[in-house]
Amino acid sequence: MASIFSRIIAGEIPGRFVWRDDVAVVMVDIRPIARGHCLVIPVAEVDHWLDLDPAVTAHLFEVARVLGKAQMAAFRPQRVGLMIAGFEVPHVHVHVIPMQTMADISFANARPGDEADLDAVAEALRAELRAMGRSEVV
Repeated sequence: MASIFSRIIAGEIPGRFVWRDDVAVVMVDIRPIARGHCLVIPVAEVDHWLDLDPAVTAHLFEVARVLGKAQMAAFRPQRVGLMIAGFEVPHVHVHVIPMQTMADISFANARPGDEADLDAVAEALRAELRAMGRSEVV
């Protein structure tokens, strides 16, 4: 059975995409830990990040790096953190989280996002990625 992320990537379920290429997508997390929290997800469904092809791993982290620069410009956090937990959905996803302190990278902070604010976050990131000249913007 396809993961929820595979279903979103396939368009069966809506998602707030900000990036799409042949290898990865980026979407705004609907239960953000902090404002601007996004997920970098490989298109191919792989359960554990240790099982990813090394080229896919490198691509995911490059996308996360570019996204982090867009988050820094859009939201002005102190840092942008990364996390791969892998328990929530059996499909690799890299959490890219704007942070003011270390406490901001805790799942205890996750809350359902306000629909209008999630849309605003997505558009702010798309605008920053476009300003960076990125053609992968959805």
